[in-house]
Amino acid sequence: MKLLFVHQNFPGQYLHIVQRLARMGGHQLVALGINPLDQDRPLPQELQHFRYRPDRGNTPGIHPLILETETKMIRGEACAKAADQLKAKGFTPDLICAHPGWGEALFLRTVWPDTPMLCYQEFFYNEVGFDSGFDPEFDGDRAWQRQARLLMKNAYLYLTLEQATWNISPTHFQASSFPEPWRQKISVIHDGIDLTLAKPNPAPAPLTLPDGTELCAGDQTITFVNRRLEPYRGCHTFIRAIPELQRRCPDARLVVVGDLKGVSYGAECPEGEWKDRFLAEIDGQYDPSRVHFTGTLPYAQFIPLLQLSACHVYLTYPFVMSWSLLEAMGCGCAVVGSDTAPVREVIRDGENGLLVDFFAPDALAEAVAELIHDRDRARTFGEAARRSVEQHYDINTCVSRQLALMDLVASGSVGA
Repeated sequence: MKLLFVHQNFPGQYLHIVQRLARMGGHQLVALGINPLDQDRPLPQELQHFRYRPDRGNTPGIHPLILETETKMIRGEACAKAADQLKAKGFTPDLICAHPGWGEALFLRTVWPDTPMLCYQEFFYNEVGFDSGFDPEFDGDRAWQRQARLLMKNAYLYLTLEQATWNISPTHFQASSFPEPWRQKISVIHDGIDLTLAKPNPAPAPLTLPDGTELCAGDQTITFVNRRLEPYRGCHTFIRAIPELQRRCPDARLVVVGDLKGVSYGAECPEGEWKDRFLAEIDGQYDPSRVHFTGTLPYAQFIPLLQLSACHVYLTYPFVMSWSLLEAMGCGCAVVGSDTAPVREVIRDGENGLLVDFFAPDALAEAVAELIHDRDRARTFGEAARRSVEQHYDINTCVSRQLALMDLVASGSVGA
């Protein structure tokens, strides 16, 4: 087949798919993206990658409610122009696989109206039951303002859903965010975790953190990972738990991985960075010499850190589930997670981990301390966590299911 992959930060979720397709042979693989390729992510030589650039920025002074819609339209226009150039060179794909999250998929069917399109749908914004309004501490909008903002955030998604032949979503929780009747045209298949990399290491080597601290097997290492430290991923709850956690586990080292500046989701901190705001709340109540903020870590250090972890903490709003949770489970970590819907999909309280109230720092500290001090129970949870990802999230099984769905969509067997 002739396959077109569209992702602003290609390869994104398509990495393992294009790798498998290249090994299979017989396919023409073309990709469109706005950013340069990440050289640390191995891509097949057969793949042709083309970058597109927007012709303009946002309109100065545009109404805030329309700003995001205009941004996505600008990106969609740039992507469609690049697609039209490919068409002029004689390329017509048999299937378009597109991540519509930044607007790129908006106009692709105007270029190739007869080509089926499979869209990777991450999330649909809702006023109730999901991330919006979940954390009242940081939600200052009035009800009508919040609803208006969400309506406009979803505007481009309605257009994409109308044009998509079929859709794929990585978790049942994320698929459940979409309204009917579109939910009926979503297949739930996770991207998959490479369990040959994310695996337990019975004899892990010592790891030196960026600040020079050496972690060794048997240490009371507690890990917490965010792409960026922000309330959406519970950094405030974790940081507020530090004094009680250190009281219960004075020998523990708390290792916090993630970019310390800006946010990936939600609002930026009104003053400075979220990390500094929450650390100021506990100033004088904890030992900072045993709390290590590493910033982002390369994968070659990230996995060894998880393999050394005595307990891994994962907190999130009712939102998109992070790959890091499944990678930690794959490494056999004993996990303490937030009792929120995306986490409940993979962590069963008391079977393969522990769940605590997202807003309860003391309960979090108590649960983590329990696993730090009861290593047999922690080991049992870690082994069960590994089995869970082996059964449901192994990369080989997930990619095979994704390829089968792609065949169905391309052939017109579904969505026609």
